[in-house]
Amino acid sequence: MNALKASLRTLVALITLLFCLSGSWGSAQVSEEKVMQLRKAAEQGDAELQCNLTLAYIRGNGVPQDYAEAVKWYRLVAEQGDVDAIFKLGSSYYNGKGVPRDDVLAYMWLNIAAVSGIENSKTYMANLSKRMTPEQIAEAQKLSREWKPKMQ
Repeated sequence: MNALKASLRTLVALITLLFCLSGSWGSAQVSEEKVMQLRKAAEQGDAELQCNLTLAYIRGNGVPQDYAEAVKWYRLVAEQGDVDAIFKLGSSYYNGKGVPRDDVLAYMWLNIAAVSGIENSKTYMANLSKRMTPEQIAEAQKLSREWKPKMQ
């Protein structure tokens, strides 16, 4: 089983390298086939590949632009403890982009990001606190204290 995991990690690293060397995630369009290959690899749980797939959905690069699908992948990366994805997930809930606007979940994810050193989170949280009740803030703080990353 360990040999299989090592082989999968090597494959993931090679695919990531291929995308980086080809410049596929810059301004150039990516083929739908490449995105589907990336998706298959991302489904194995690699956070970096999941982030790349998220960008494809946000930009509409190789797939139709789909913020809901992007948020789905951000959530998977955030659940692995990636602070940038945690912040982006919180801002998605804050703005209602890809998910229904939810101040409690936005505050929860942004609070986790703030504790992890993402300074922009504090600005979002200050704005959120103006439109939230004290009970909602308390609930969001409780959720953020209870949250633990899932290891892949």
